[in-house]
Amino acid sequence: MFSKTNKATNGNAQAQDVRAEMAVKAVPSIISADLSIDGNLNSGGEIQVDGVVNGDIKCKALIVGVKGSVVGEVIAQTVRMHGAVKGMIRAKSVFLASTARMSGDVEHESLAIEPGAYMEGHCKRITEVAPAPVVEVPRAVERAPIGASRIGGMPKPAAVAG
Repeated sequence: MFSKTNKATNGNAQAQDVRAEMAVKAVPSIISADLSIDGNLNSGGEIQVDGVVNGDIKCKALIVGVKGSVVGEVIAQTVRMHGAVKGMIRAKSVFLASTARMSGDVEHESLAIEPGAYMEGHCKRITEVAPAPVVEVPRAVERAPIGASRIGGMPKPAAVAG
């Protein structure tokens, strides 16, 4: 009825399920109200800013709290702003709450602005497209001006006996 092999395999399966669930529901990285960061932030998950960040932020989801402030470029899947951002935002979904103060351009697929939010800048709707391939531009061939000597020069004509 209760064998060691069953317990071991059953226990491993449960542990894997718990780890998978934790990976999906990760705790956000929080910049608390008394913290100021000078530098860029990169995260594969969610970042909540209640303090001050002077630098660019790249993450999956960004939440700027009421007292939070970001000065720099933001690239994320979703952005929820209750505080201040000064710089460009590029995100699939952007939400500006009534307490938000945005100074800069917003590139978005979906944009929602509550009454009372301050927004100064341009809004541009974008669609998700694959990045354009990098094309090398051929350099112009430098040519010597007419009559200028070349290194090695042209072969001299052979003497003609006559």
